[in-house]
Amino acid sequence: NVVLDGIDFQVGPGEILGYVGPNGAGKSTTVRVLLGLLPEYEGEARVAGFDPKQNALEIKRRVGYVAENAILYESLTVAEHLLFVGRMHELDDATIERRATQCLAALELDGRLGARISSLSKGMRQKVLLTAALLHAPPILLLDEPMSGLDVHSQILVKEVVRQLAQSGRAVLFSSHVMDVVERLCTRVAILSGGRIAVQGTFEELAASQSRDTLENVFASVTGARDTQARAASIVEALAT
Repeated sequence: NVVLDGIDFQVGPGEILGYVGPNGAGKSTTVRVLLGLLPEYEGEARVAGFDPKQNALEIKRRVGYVAENAILYESLTVAEHLLFVGRMHELDDATIERRATQCLAALELDGRLGARISSLSKGMRQKVLLTAALLHAPPILLLDEPMSGLDVHSQILVKEVVRQLAQSGRAVLFSSHVMDVVERLCTRVAILSGGRIAVQGTFEELAASQSRDTLENVFASVTGARDTQARAASIVEALAT
């Protein structure tokens, strides 16, 4: 089966590309290809100049990846988990401790360094995952629903962190279903539909081309969302009978 068909995009230093699409459109598959986790595919991909089929390890050294669902070592404490991740990136222990402590303090999680991962809430796990992704100061970030489970204050902080990381010269691929966040945060947007990029450009370019005033409406127009009111009414009607 063809999951991705003719995908073509670039993300340069200082850019945040919003990568959006319906469930099953191929967003996570794209990220897995870029990370070298799906080596069997036709076509070419390059991350920091490296081919994921041949140099997945070199790519992982240069990428910070936040998955939609945090995969963490449940039996470790927060400090132990971050120490392990940092050592995998060949950082010295002093650098790991300094960066981890500063990041966690900013995320209001410094009091949980000794807590086991298994005891953390979803939002707390997401903060640990984000810290782990940034620990080796990567020049490229692949973020898949990075604010999943975060409270409003933490979401505001993470958006500002992503913005400043891009301003410092990092390239960011930002995948999210939260259209208003993508609209305000990303420098460009690519909308995926049926395994293809239907449109891409700045929000202003997309809004003008589709004669829509919000990214949510552009998304609905491009991906063929229709009869929303009727379908919603049918659900409400089902509950009344």
